[in-house]
Amino acid sequence: MLDSYFKISERGSSVAQEIRGGLVTFFTMAYIVALNPLILATTDGAGEFIGGGDRTNAIIIVAAGTALVAGILTILMGAVANFPLALATGLGLNTFVAVSIAKNSTWEQAMGLVLIEGILILILVLTGFRVAVFKAIPTSLKVAISVGIGLFIALIGLVDAGFVRRTPNVVWGSTNSKPSAVPLELGDGGQLVGWPIVIFAFGLFLTIILMIKKIKGSILIGIVTSTLLAIFIEAQFKVGNSFLSPTESNSRGWALNNPALPKDASGNLNLADAPRFDTLGIGFSDIFGAFTNPKTGMLAALLLVFTLLLADFFDTMGTMTAIGNQAGLVDRDGNIQGANRILIVDSIAAAAGGAAGVSSNTSYIESATGVGEGARTGLSSIVTGIAFLLTTFLAPLVAIIPYEAATPALLVVGFLMMSQVKNIDWDDLGIGIPAFLTIILMPFSYNISVGIGAGFVTHVVIRYVQGRRKEVHPLLLLVAGLFMIYFLASPINSWVG
Repeated sequence: MLDSYFKISERGSSVAQEIRGGLVTFFTMAYIVALNPLILATTDGAGEFIGGGDRTNAIIIVAAGTALVAGILTILMGAVANFPLALATGLGLNTFVAVSIAKNSTWEQAMGLVLIEGILILILVLTGFRVAVFKAIPTSLKVAISVGIGLFIALIGLVDAGFVRRTPNVVWGSTNSKPSAVPLELGDGGQLVGWPIVIFAFGLFLTIILMIKKIKGSILIGIVTSTLLAIFIEAQFKVGNSFLSPTESNSRGWALNNPALPKDASGNLNLADAPRFDTLGIGFSDIFGAFTNPKTGMLAALLLVFTLLLADFFDTMGTMTAIGNQAGLVDRDGNIQGANRILIVDSIAAAAGGAAGVSSNTSYIESATGVGEGARTGLSSIVTGIAFLLTTFLAPLVAIIPYEAATPALLVVGFLMMSQVKNIDWDDLGIGIPAFLTIILMPFSYNISVGIGAGFVTHVVIRYVQGRRKEVHPLLLLVAGLFMIYFLASPINSWVG
């Protein structure tokens, strides 16, 4: 029955191969269950953590929700599309939601925008518009977006680990201060201090070594091993948290979570617990709130949705094509078998992530590791999804993972995304300059949409100056115009009152 439904023999695979491939895919991307809570466990514009409560509560419930949604949608991908592709909360997208959206609204409003974005993508897939927009943007600019997000992720990893920190303001007198000329510096005062930095360096080099040795699950192994070492270090040296109180800080402490083994109210070890899904449904509670929020407004909310939609567009299309080619699931014209079903499930995943309060879910390029192990059908995705569902019971463990143990994964993922830079046509200034601005402005402005908008606007302007306006697709011209409105939102608002 399995062979008939999934076409296992027809695609030159076996049940054992599919199971092995599914497990390998899980172990190479399970780090998202640890990283997503760390990224989303921050306060929104109202000063509230997602799901209410404190940071620890936010981490636990987001971890459970992340694993649940990833499990269900990955199983759906396998059962409906019969494609060896796993889905989970998108790195980069979750950062954009936490930093660029939630900080200027509420978590309910931010996840409402993600839900809207997912519904729009589904509509665009069903109408065929998604492919049209994809074709309208030059390939090199699509690559530049991925590279820029990679650098952005890497910078976040360095900052969260304390390897790079904000330079303190220069104090003039007792009340006045002036921003430092250099915004970032190495460690604390130009020096790397404390045991947490040792854990970060250990985790980074361990992950790199494992990757060089082609060890499956190198990122996950790096996070787990670094966390175990951090637990030992904390038990021996009582390092403590970096935030001692609202007015006191400890530059040598852990940046977020204190790596101590979780215990219940009675002091007993609590490594597993019944999962709590407090974030489920949060995206429905205030869907259109961001459009009326004074901090965002109608135009800004629309552009935020567009930015999410754009990122989802290109991540999925690129990942789907790469996996399809590696697995030999393309026809003579290079088309992916069952592409529409794949894109429909991916669109549902984007909306489901917002509805469940864990950010937009998208296809993972780490699925290529499972294909490398022999996965060729959706059965491997079902295996990966089941593994994610089992992970929901281990949410308390996530709360003990310090930033310093998890952030090396951000640098590694940033490297993987950065490696695509070689595919940009740097000799064409109409491509090279926009790509350069796209890449550098994402980390330098700490804003993904700024980089994307700068790249599109610059590309259109240069092409018109070159007299090559016919090469600019009308849809790209429309998008560039929207970004110009986004950049000039403040003077436009002042002009119209």
